[in-house]
Amino acid sequence: MSEDSNAYSNYFREIYGARVQKVSIDAGFTCPNRDGSRGFGGCTYCNNDAFNPSYCQPSKSVSEQIGEGIEFHKWRYDGAISYLAYFQAYSNTYASLDILKKLYEEALNYPGVIGLIIGTRPDCIDDEKLEYLKELCGKFYVAVEYGIESCYNKHLKGSIAGHTFEEAVLAIGKDNCTWNNHRSAI
Repeated sequence: MSEDSNAYSNYFREIYGARVQKVSIDAGFTCPNRDGSRGFGGCTYCNNDAFNPSYCQPSKSVSEQIGEGIEFHKWRYDGAISYLAYFQAYSNTYASLDILKKLYEEALNYPGVIGLIIGTRPDCIDDEKLEYLKELCGKFYVAVEYGIESCYNKHLKGSIAGHTFEEAVLAIGKDNCTWNNHRSAI
């Protein structure tokens, strides 16, 4: 068995029979540590410009970004036939459920998109949003990435994270999306 047998890409190849490529999206979200709810300026480790591809611009629609993202990745990942819409920049559950539904469903309606990866903070999720994501789990792959940079509150305070480890534990404990045909992970 090779060292990378448990690689994320191998998991998708096993489940979907082909490479599945993440396509980043910047949907224009902010976070409570940028808008003044919990702080200003963002966390010390948060620099979205460092990892956002050039096609990710919130002035473009989700569909435009997915289309450009697929083109962007074609030269490197020509074997990909399915895609995950990766809501990556800032806190991608930091909006009303109506806004989230509109954006997520636009992504899920794009040809070839089989699921979502949603980057967020543990203090930006609630039961209503988790229930909606659980509904999506029945049809699509759904994963939530919590930005938990440390389990030590002194480090979280030092990085100006604006949330506590206890909030992270609470958010993770609320995730109750069951694995459905190996397609959902919250």
